[in-house]
Order: sequence, then structure tokens, then C-alpha cells
Amino acid sequence: MNEIGIGVIGTGYMGACHAQAMAAVGHVFEPPLRPRLVAVADVDARSAEAARARFDFARATDDWHELVADPDVAVVSITAPNILHKPMALAALAAGKHVWCEKPMALTAADAREMRDAARAAGVTTLVGYNYVRSPALALARKLVEEGELGRITQFRAIFDEDYMGRADFPYGWRVQRKLAGSGVLGDMGSHAINLAHFLVGPIGEVAAGTYTAHAERADEKGRMLPVENEDVIEALVRFETGVVGHIGASRIAFGRKNGLDLELYGTKGGLRFTQERFNELQLFKTAERSDDNGFRTILTGPPHPPFGRFTPGWGHGLGFNDLKVIEAAHLLDAIAGRSRAWPDFEEGARVEAVCDAIETSVTERRWTRVHTT
Repeated sequence: MNEIGIGVIGTGYMGACHAQAMAAVGHVFEPPLRPRLVAVADVDARSAEAARARFDFARATDDWHELVADPDVAVVSITAPNILHKPMALAALAAGKHVWCEKPMALTAADAREMRDAARAAGVTTLVGYNYVRSPALALARKLVEEGELGRITQFRAIFDEDYMGRADFPYGWRVQRKLAGSGVLGDMGSHAINLAHFLVGPIGEVAAGTYTAHAERADEKGRMLPVENEDVIEALVRFETGVVGHIGASRIAFGRKNGLDLELYGTKGGLRFTQERFNELQLFKTAERSDDNGFRTILTGPPHPPFGRFTPGWGHGLGFNDLKVIEAAHLLDAIAGRSRAWPDFEEGARVEAVCDAIETSVTERRWTRVHTT
């Protein structure tokens, strides 16, 4: 089996997820390429060295340019703050590297289009880290839609709520600075809901949205109160290209919600519901069910729901968040080897950013706004 060199930029939570996934993927799946952890980069040299030792990378650097230029690195994983996604991706693409980029793909739709166009020109494989589409339960949901089990789709709802910034004393940082993060909860979590809408229903054509920021200022490490420059809450009505209407919402101040990604999908023959907090389950209702046995039933995912069986042969054991990253890594390696088409790639990443851009325009201009993808 041929090896492929992996370079990971960033040593925070997502950087660790990417490294763990590439280290584990060969033990869970049978990828066509064997990943080799070549290099890890972080602006803090000590963090880079700690990650090198933890995950057994061959080398560490505090200069991401050095990692991108490394001839032994064929895949560049980007898990740095949002503002760095574009320059890192463009440099990697120019060097002919495959790119696995965390979401949001870019700060703006224009930046995302530039990255998409560079990927087209480079002819390499790209993947954006919308890992929830890798869930066996949501893969089953898509299969049910494609097989017509729900009939013609009539309605979609998705919310993604967390409470990590609910407290007023949550410290000021890069996530609340527009020049570093771009949008707030829209790009951080709402983008996942948009991607899932595309995954299950299709392209979103227009939006009407509103936002809210609960805490206008937050204290930095010196106790200075500094302005929060992006939103805590986003609520958007969406109209798909098919004409179907739906709702997408996200909050980073919803006390009690922990990775609270919930979605509902309805059609002319049934409906389904999903919550990430119980993401090994899918609730399904079909109108053909017996009249004396009404209501949703819960499907517990297990070995018959790929790729669940790769992790455990037993029902009820359940997968975890990091397992989705392992599935994502396997999908990326398959795509690089030509076995499948990578998705969500930079084409889809740019479409998601176009929806985010339309939402922000709608908020500013207080009107329905078309999504422009070109």
C-alpha cells in the first residue's frame, strides 16, 4: 500500500481531531493510501513540539509555510483560526497539495470563491470539515430521502444551539472579532446547518434573516471591555431552489444546549427528526404505518448502517464525535485515490459561504436576498 504524507496546521482541539483521525483511519477502515504523519505546525513552537510528540509526527515547526513547502507532505489539514484558512489553502493548492480545511471555509463568499477557483485550477482533492454528514444516522436519512420513503420533500428545519458563550464573563477572543473570525455563530455553527440542508434537500436559493448579540462587550485578559463585533444568535427563513421553505437557526448563548444540532425533515409520505446530542438515533414517521400505532419511532443505528460496523459489531455501543472525523479521513483518502468524489468539497464550501453572505446581506438590508454562487 502506498503511503501519503499528512501535514496538520494548528494544534488546538480540531488539530488534534485531524491528527487522531489520520492515525486511526488505517485501523478502522482499509484505505487505499496509508497516512503518514509528517509535519505539524503551530505559531507556538512549544505547542507544535508537544503535538509532534503526542501524535508521533516526524517533525514540528512554528512556520506553516515550511509545512506547505515540505515535499513529503501531500495533504495539508487546516485547523487554524478562520482568517488564516484562505492564505493557507491558496498556498497549499499552489503547491499541488490536497487540502482538508475546517469550517467555515473562509471569512467571506468572495474569499471562498477564490479558494474554489484555485482548487479547480490545481486539480487536487479538497474537503471542508462539515463532519456531521458523516453520521450513520444522517446517511440513513439521506438514503430514505433518495429512495422516496418520505415522498416529495415539503419542509426543513435545523437549529444548532450551544451555550459556550452564554455567560457574560466569557472572555474576549478571536471568535468575536470580525477581522479574525468573520461572522459569529453563523459561520461557526449555522454553516453546519446550511450544509445539512444542502445534503438532505438541495441548494438554498434565497433567505430572510435576523441576528442578535446578547453581550455587546466582553473583557479581555487585562480586564478591558472590548466590543463584540459579530452575532450570538442567527435566525433565517430559507427558500430552496425547489420552492420548499425552511428555517435555519443557531445560537452560542442557549443555556443548557450542548452540541444541540437538531433537524426535522418532512415530506408527503412521512417525516424524520434528528438531534446530535443523541446522534446514534434517528426518529422516523411514515404515513403508511398502522392507524393504531401512530407517531415517530426511534431507529437505533448499528452495523447495518454504514460505516457503523467498522467501529463496533454490536448495537447500542454508539459512535462518538471523533469517530465522525475518522470516517471523514477515510472519505478523503478514498477521494484522493479516485475511488469516490470528495464532498463537501470546496465547491460545496463556497455554496455554504454564499448562503452565509446572503444571510448577512438580508440582516443589513432587511429583505429577502438571493444566494449568488458565481
